[in-house]
Amino acid sequence: MSVTLADIQAAAERIRGHAIETPLIESPALNQRMGLRVLLKAETLQRVGAFKFRGAYNRLVQLSAEERTRGVVAFSSGNHAQGVALAAQMLGISALIVMPKDAPGVKVAATQAYGAEIRFYDRLTDSREAIAAEIAEARGSVVVPAFDDPDIIAGQGTVGLELVAQARAIGAALDVVVAPISGGGLLAGLATAVKGLSPDTAMVGVEPEGFDDTLKSLQAGERKVFKPTGRSLCDALESPFPGVLTFPILQQTVADVAVVSDPEVTAAMRYAFSTLKLVVEPGGAAALAALLAGKVNTFGGKTVALVLSGGNVDPDQFARVIGGEI
Repeated sequence: MSVTLADIQAAAERIRGHAIETPLIESPALNQRMGLRVLLKAETLQRVGAFKFRGAYNRLVQLSAEERTRGVVAFSSGNHAQGVALAAQMLGISALIVMPKDAPGVKVAATQAYGAEIRFYDRLTDSREAIAAEIAEARGSVVVPAFDDPDIIAGQGTVGLELVAQARAIGAALDVVVAPISGGGLLAGLATAVKGLSPDTAMVGVEPEGFDDTLKSLQAGERKVFKPTGRSLCDALESPFPGVLTFPILQQTVADVAVVSDPEVTAAMRYAFSTLKLVVEPGGAAALAALLAGKVNTFGGKTVALVLSGGNVDPDQFARVIGGEI
């Protein structure tokens, strides 16, 4: 595979002291409701409010001195944007982020606050990859992909290293680990780390309805690209295809993929807020949504870990979700 356990362990050393080792949370109320032992990896508490900082810092810290002077370009609906912007700020690198015009305002504001320049595009008619490539060529900048990059995947895989170590520290043997899928960077890195340390653990991905390209690709045995016909509440998971690098990893490591609806996601967000006392954005709540909706295949196991991947939800949207308006 393009990324190994050793790559992820090296990434962990690079980000040590810069990324947060996020807590593994357990809720008796959730355990009782599900009849399982459920462990929650709260990447909502990571720097920039999402796991994306891990991969961004691991990628940018390895740039040469000459590359740093040319700056970086990235494309993202928000969380990768913030991760790259903060990592660039910390390392003294200029950053330009290509973001959709309808990206959540909270993510746009945070990206700007980290000092990045933003170029907006229409996600239904424009190619963010093409725009980023054009800008990078004109400026001589380095493109930092959201998921299809070995260093990005390795950085995201550090979530898995921490998860396995934290579970072992409390005497928990992981039967299943569940995480959301967009382009597959998180799940590919996570699966590589978890399976490398705990081969019998089953990996399960979660996608939103209308953007289940990874599930369809796995079923077809090859990457499939789907033209979006609408939107999902899970703006962070709206990739129309799995990555060239991530897909082969997912083929070898993922046991199942669940698909969740917007109502299931909002129910999970309300549960996280009211019972777990956590603020989770729609895409970040996908794994919890699948579990609460009974869509996670536990393969007979009794200990399930979920990755809550991000907490950058627009305040107005969150208020409507919590109030039951969405």
